[in-house]
Amino acid sequence: MLKNKFYPKANKYLAIFFMLFIVSSCSSLSSLKFWGSDEIDPDEPVVLEAIKNAININVDWNRSFSGDNLLGNFVPAFSSKSIFFADVNGNIKSIDSSSGNIQWEQEVGELSSGVAAGFGIIVVADVQGNMISLNQDNGSVLWTVNLKGEVLSPPAIDAKFIIVKTGSGELLALDKSNGEILWSYRSKLPSLTIRGSSSPVIEGDNVYATFDNGRLGVFELDSGFPIWDGAISYVGGASELENLIDSDSDPVVDAGVVYTTNYQGNLTLFDIAQKRAIWQSEASSFYSPLLIKGLLVLVESKSNLRSFFTKTLEESWTSDEYLNRQLSNPISFSGYTLVGDYEGYIHVIDPLNGKTIGRKKISKKPIKKIISRSKNFYAVDESFNLYSLSI
Repeated sequence: MLKNKFYPKANKYLAIFFMLFIVSSCSSLSSLKFWGSDEIDPDEPVVLEAIKNAININVDWNRSFSGDNLLGNFVPAFSSKSIFFADVNGNIKSIDSSSGNIQWEQEVGELSSGVAAGFGIIVVADVQGNMISLNQDNGSVLWTVNLKGEVLSPPAIDAKFIIVKTGSGELLALDKSNGEILWSYRSKLPSLTIRGSSSPVIEGDNVYATFDNGRLGVFELDSGFPIWDGAISYVGGASELENLIDSDSDPVVDAGVVYTTNYQGNLTLFDIAQKRAIWQSEASSFYSPLLIKGLLVLVESKSNLRSFFTKTLEESWTSDEYLNRQLSNPISFSGYTLVGDYEGYIHVIDPLNGKTIGRKKISKKPIKKIISRSKNFYAVDESFNLYSLSI
């Protein structure tokens, strides 16, 4: 009898004990990756760490335009004391750089990329493949020419030529005075590409351009004759997605070296005299490398930062402080490295050690592009707000 009465009661207490044990253990079990609430998402943007501002950012003025700047390919252009900016709806404005006052306005058709300026003109491209040239002084249209291809990046302008690259991988030279096509070159386009494009660069008598097939091409400015080309990286994946190696960043030409990057590829340096690649490091980036204070600073596609000494090409410092925060392109301003992020912050970074020394939230939208110019720098967010900033 005692045996039969004892065990039911013991079983009851044992069950309560195990329930209490399980509840008390939840906190330790939840730290495991399979325990849903605290699982770490590798693509989650890191939370900003608090800093003490040693450098203050000032918003001097801002102007609002319309549309969505999703690709970030609408950027301001400059000439003397004027800023030229356009939105996707074709609203073009000339703005006084000091005050932010509007000097003139012009409306054209819906645009596919932003403004380029130089030698008395500005140019834009519309969604129908038309390149439109306007007078810098009053915004009057000088000429229009159809390129039979979408243009997703601002062209390069010199005294005689406008060099433009289309989304189909064609590089064209237009006569600056009338838009006549003087020469063209068509690169081999891969079957799958990222929507976006780099701008060509005119340096001396040559044109430097990067393409969606992951190559750099160098051409004679006057004739378009291909001088040499080289691979930034090669495909090596098992699928089309793995073989995306678009170069959507402009080449940087400095002291006889061309600095290039591409997506899922490399940071590659080419020697102009030798006409070949002389160094590379595995990297994935949408942006041009930044040269500052004897360092090369790179923002990679996951928004981690890397730097190299330009003389030795040894790695200097790395930072995961902004991992997955969708950083903008980096710029050099007043001796500092500046980037924007997806929450509308501008960050000031010491290029010598990678430490953040200043920060300001200027927008509720992602910062898509920043540009350095004289005593100010300028930021464009995803909603076509243009900010003039200083430190």
